[in-house]
Amino acid sequence: MTQRSLTDLPAWTDLKEHAAPFNRPEKHLKHLLREEDRFPGFSRRGGGLFFDFSRQRIDRAALDRLLDLAESRGVLRRFREMMAGAAVNVTEGRAALHTACRDFSGAPVTAAGEDVMPEIRRVRDETRTFARAVREGRVTGSTGKPFRDLVVIGIGGSYLGPLFVSEALGAYATGGLRLHYLANVDIHNFGKIVSLIDPERTLWIVISKSYTTPETLANSRLAYDFMAEKGLDPAKHVATVTAKGSPGDDSANPVLRAFHMFDFIGGRYSVSSAVGGVPLSLYLGDDIFERFLKGAQEMDIHARDADARDNLPLLAALISIWNNNFLGYTAEAVIPYADPLSELPAHIQQLYMESNGKRVTEDGRSLDHPTGVILFGEPGTNAQHSFFQLAHQGRPFPIDFIGVVRPQYEAYAAVSKGVTNHQELWANLISQPMALAEGKDDEKPEKTFPGNRPSSTLMLPDLSPESVGRLLAFYEARTVFEAFIWSIDPFDQFGVELGKVLAGDIRKEMAARNADPSHSFDHLDEIRQFYLKALFRGETDE
Repeated sequence: MTQRSLTDLPAWTDLKEHAAPFNRPEKHLKHLLREEDRFPGFSRRGGGLFFDFSRQRIDRAALDRLLDLAESRGVLRRFREMMAGAAVNVTEGRAALHTACRDFSGAPVTAAGEDVMPEIRRVRDETRTFARAVREGRVTGSTGKPFRDLVVIGIGGSYLGPLFVSEALGAYATGGLRLHYLANVDIHNFGKIVSLIDPERTLWIVISKSYTTPETLANSRLAYDFMAEKGLDPAKHVATVTAKGSPGDDSANPVLRAFHMFDFIGGRYSVSSAVGGVPLSLYLGDDIFERFLKGAQEMDIHARDADARDNLPLLAALISIWNNNFLGYTAEAVIPYADPLSELPAHIQQLYMESNGKRVTEDGRSLDHPTGVILFGEPGTNAQHSFFQLAHQGRPFPIDFIGVVRPQYEAYAAVSKGVTNHQELWANLISQPMALAEGKDDEKPEKTFPGNRPSSTLMLPDLSPESVGRLLAFYEARTVFEAFIWSIDPFDQFGVELGKVLAGDIRKEMAARNADPSHSFDHLDEIRQFYLKALFRGETDE
């Protein structure tokens, strides 16, 4: 059913009118922060996390209007339908059931008339059994040696989510296994990894739904040739995570084990599935991975059931829309003040920008307003010494600060300037958002800080598997809520296709030259000619 244009809704018009005076001096954040009950009125607890948006450029009237907008778009209803198995991936006619992978309720989840939970539980059980057998040395390589190195071959959603979680929970990796990621088709990625691993003790995990992704196939070919060179049987050193019946699930090409992916789970939402389950259960242990899933489930339930006014990911989505569509910000940063979360920005970057970087609605109408923003990030305090000059005195952008109350390593408590390292980290976490919001006047213009720069702070009690799962699900739900308000499809990704098609054409030209050194590029345009000739000559000048 075609939805009414977003910009025609009364709630949208009200928000446009309400946003107009926010550049006036009296609406500066330093004044908003002094309002009575500002902090309790603009912070919430839920799903195991604490969310402080008191330093956003927003007032109670704007929040009320944003909540009206969410209600008019039926976003909570649509989120509940998504979790129940409705075909919310409209352009591809599919459900989007990443949440089902961490559903331990025992209740059925029906998509296209079929309960998906038995298959999800089957894959989960197979993953658990395999991970335990490998970790206990009951499954070995072709020379009988237990595995020590795990190499994940995959790109995009097949590695960014697992990479984030494995870095976040690396302190729990007690099984003696080392995890590596072979994502980039750049030969330097492969060369670096094979210099670190013991071939006889390496398990390669190839992750690809279709088993047709060029980068993954190219890296898999390198891995197979490398094993052959070392006299190893790939059937004893390779596991796959792929769609049922794909080339990676072919008995004619035997592997240790093939784990199945599902059409109703997109790559960037797939870390809760076997995509993350296989490498993370091997690396961390299946018990740690299950705790991670249960933390994500807790946030899923909160996002589904909490009232809109107290719903953390929905509030974050509404604030993002306010900043983007009404205050005109075009970028946003995610700054985790916890080094184990160093890969979170890259994962959220793909999750958000691939989901919400759209130009048409889900029913094909051109949008008359912008959708996703540019998202980037770096851990604090590193970010402060990287791009916070721009944040404080250059072009402003909203920031998500993320703080962790209890670190994973509490044994190290040396004191410098009267505080521990973790306290020093928190001194910056507390001060930076306030400095961005309030600013500072100075007689010298170059030392003046204009302030009025919005941010939110998301606080985790610790970096347990449960907390990392909650954080992942928070950003997934926030992304989906924004898309539902904009009436775009956050589960398709046609925007990456054109470049792939053109790369295929270039690949054919390269293959032709490899087969016949006399093959000419002269029929191509001068730009393509230049770069292809440079590649095959190995130099940049005529």
